[in-house]
Amino acid sequence: MFAANSLLFVPGSRPDRFAKARAVGAGLVVIDLEDAVGPADKESAREAALAQVAEAGNGFAIRINAVTTAAGIRDLAALTEVATLPAKMMVPMVETATELDIVAAALGDRCPELMPLIETPRGLRSALAIASHPKVCALMLGGADFSGELQVPVSWEPLLAARYQLVLACAEARIPLIDAPYIHLDDDEGLARECEQARAIGVQAKPAIHPRQVPTIEAAFAPTAEQMAEAREALVVYEETGGMAVRHNGRMLEAPMIKTYRAILARSRGQQDA
Repeated sequence: MFAANSLLFVPGSRPDRFAKARAVGAGLVVIDLEDAVGPADKESAREAALAQVAEAGNGFAIRINAVTTAAGIRDLAALTEVATLPAKMMVPMVETATELDIVAAALGDRCPELMPLIETPRGLRSALAIASHPKVCALMLGGADFSGELQVPVSWEPLLAARYQLVLACAEARIPLIDAPYIHLDDDEGLARECEQARAIGVQAKPAIHPRQVPTIEAAFAPTAEQMAEAREALVVYEETGGMAVRHNGRMLEAPMIKTYRAILARSRGQQDA
């Protein structure tokens, strides 16, 4: 199950930042072995990430390298040999569900929940198959790589069509979509605006690439107290009618709206349990 509003990435080559990142308040801290780590530091970063998970893994995930690369194969081999695996693992540059089969087969019954990144047009074409894989708990849009594939700026509009397609794939597979990071570190207003745009089309979480982004993301994606109170009240009214459509607060309250209200409360409970 994935219930976080925010994910904070921290380089695997900076173990001194792991505990600090966890203290920021993000729903999940992702120790990155891929983009944030240079070739010379891959091995030491992997060791540091696995040591953190073994010592205190609650709230941490690991992003391995793509399993189509030598570094990714080494990551996967190392994971097969350790006693403790993270509860969740991010797999980049996924283009087919077969890549997830490889991960699941290598790790067997101990395989963590997987969060594939869709970062290419080919991956986008396979989004539903990837999202429907039994080990997948969420999907994420890799904005920088996807923008590079399209040769467009890393901004909202050029990736909007991809976001829509991923939202639909995730809705059909009944898993959350995690948005692409917002790369402008000092633009709090721009981050808040993009969070609201993402939430409006059905995206359920967003990653942070700097600790200062976490509070803005959390505020945008967490259900408010007012939303939860409205959901609880609506459910009580709906159940009192025996599940029939009823006028409530000037609107028609019926089954499709009840699904949304139940999802709000379930998401709130999931975040409290995470």
